[in-house]
Amino acid sequence: MKFIGIIPARYASTRFPGKPLADINGKTMIERVYEQCKKSLEHVYVATDDEKIANEVVRFGGNIVMTSRNHQSGTDRIAEAVKRIHEKSRNKFDVVINIQGDEPFIQPQQIEEIKSCFKDRGTEIATLVKQIEQNNDIFDPNKPKVTLDKNMYAISFSRSPIPYLRNTDQKEWYKKHRYYRHIGMYAYKTETLLELTNLKQSPLELAESLEQLRWIENGYKIKVTETQFDSIGIDTPEDLKKIVDYT
Repeated sequence: MKFIGIIPARYASTRFPGKPLADINGKTMIERVYEQCKKSLEHVYVATDDEKIANEVVRFGGNIVMTSRNHQSGTDRIAEAVKRIHEKSRNKFDVVINIQGDEPFIQPQQIEEIKSCFKDRGTEIATLVKQIEQNNDIFDPNKPKVTLDKNMYAISFSRSPIPYLRNTDQKEWYKKHRYYRHIGMYAYKTETLLELTNLKQSPLELAESLEQLRWIENGYKIKVTETQFDSIGIDTPEDLKKIVDYT
């Protein structure tokens, strides 16, 4: 199968305007994300609606595709991006990988892991999870939890602790059950991605503010694979200060 990685990147951000252009030890965030992706993918594009981001990607030699300013989600942006890429290029891609533009330390192995889900030709959508090892993470609403069936398909995602362990001290939950945290990288068959953009927001999605619940509510199955690598997302300038020493 032929894979393409697309990194949606917006300049406007309530908590951190201009985040993709933030400097991390001499390189912009978007350049670091791009470099990490290229270690695993031959074809990588940044999808943006902003000229400043586009100019930065051109500066470091990356591929850029301009998209509308009106998208409500990164999924919609990459769907437009892959349409434009297919129109302008002879390359036709079977699977699109949506890589978060605010995770400058994404590991190439994570991309390989999500690619492996498509060895099963029945996979429509894939994502990653990591076992929760600290009890506090189970109760952190900013770290969505995932329940899985025996074939490693997602049953549900929630910001609440799922499952709820009855008759067990909450301090012991992480010891009594194998909890998983969602790692927010997705991969989609191209035709599936385009179908997803036509779906209306669903009740569970609106309740939890988790887009993937819309897909499950509409009957799509999400294949999951476990990673040992954590994700380090940068949401605020304070987050950036904390990770500078990581490089």
